[in-house]
Amino acid sequence: MSLASQGFGLAQLPRDVKWVYTGFLIFVGLGFCTNGLFQFTRIGLTLDRIAMYYRGGELEQSMTFPKTFAQLLGAHPLPHVYHGCHFSHPGSTWSSPQPLPPWLKTSLIILACAGSLGDIASYWLIRYVSPVFAVLQLLSWIGMWVGYGGMIVVTLWDMWFTT
Repeated sequence: MSLASQGFGLAQLPRDVKWVYTGFLIFVGLGFCTNGLFQFTRIGLTLDRIAMYYRGGELEQSMTFPKTFAQLLGAHPLPHVYHGCHFSHPGSTWSSPQPLPPWLKTSLIILACAGSLGDIASYWLIRYVSPVFAVLQLLSWIGMWVGYGGMIVVTLWDMWFTT
């Protein structure tokens, strides 16, 4: 039996616990903003730029080299932020008794997790299989932005603005 079915929600947490959890969510949010800024400025949001970032090539008078195996192992700027979200945040989104339909909560969690897995798989696939997988990379980013952003907003709303 879940805490939500027993009538417990994030709004019933003591204020000091709410502040700690809010701080965690702000930290995670800043991590994803940093990751989004990296995606936007260093990689680019077009399929050509994404493929070139991992496979190397020339675009707009700049030349890049293909990413090495070792570089791909360290491709995420903030890997610990992903682990924190995967293991703690989806549970609070799902278990809190928010006035959201279960399909929406489930969709946010699936988007976030599938986006993260697609993101990790896509740069390996772009580099070693085909530049066509840049589509997967872009769709994965969108999934992560919508999924994690939605979970953060929903959780903060539930914690501070519901009774």
